[in-house]
Amino acid sequence: MDKKHESKTNGCKEDDDDLPRMQLNHISRICKSVDDSVEFYKKVLGFVSMERPQTFDFDGAWLFNYGIGIHLVQSKDEHKLPDNNNNNDLDPMDNHISFQCEDMAALERKLKELDIKYIKRTVGGKEDGVIDQLFFNDPDGFMIEICNCENVKLKPAGSISQIRLPYDRHNPPLELDPNAAKAS
Repeated sequence: MDKKHESKTNGCKEDDDDLPRMQLNHISRICKSVDDSVEFYKKVLGFVSMERPQTFDFDGAWLFNYGIGIHLVQSKDEHKLPDNNNNNDLDPMDNHISFQCEDMAALERKLKELDIKYIKRTVGGKEDGVIDQLFFNDPDGFMIEICNCENVKLKPAGSISQIRLPYDRHNPPLELDPNAAKAS
């Protein structure tokens, strides 16, 4: 049996087998215009509108696809939004969310077609693998990366005993009965 070690930074045990499996459920973004953001995420990235719980007492929208949810919330204070709406200031080293893409050329064509300014980069090399990246902002200045990051295999820097892969299931549970919801 492995000896458990206490982390000096956060008090967590390195070999804590009691932790439940987790995976990304959704990201949340505040928006100047929920309608504009819904249109962007549907048109550019292929997300689909979902019903929100009726008990919510604030404006917003839920989107879902690729096993990931995006929750959009109408901003009450535009000062909370990023001030990097100028796509000339795109910095791949800044905060962003990254989506894996199986056809980078098709997505780049879509960005050009929609006249969305972006930065294109290729990083890596023969030994590590080559990754193509596209960086652009959503309507509220949040940066998005699209990549083919599967070209680089993740190599644990230490023990692999802590790596937990998600179960192969829909999360959140998704109603797949086409008769259950009216077409939008």
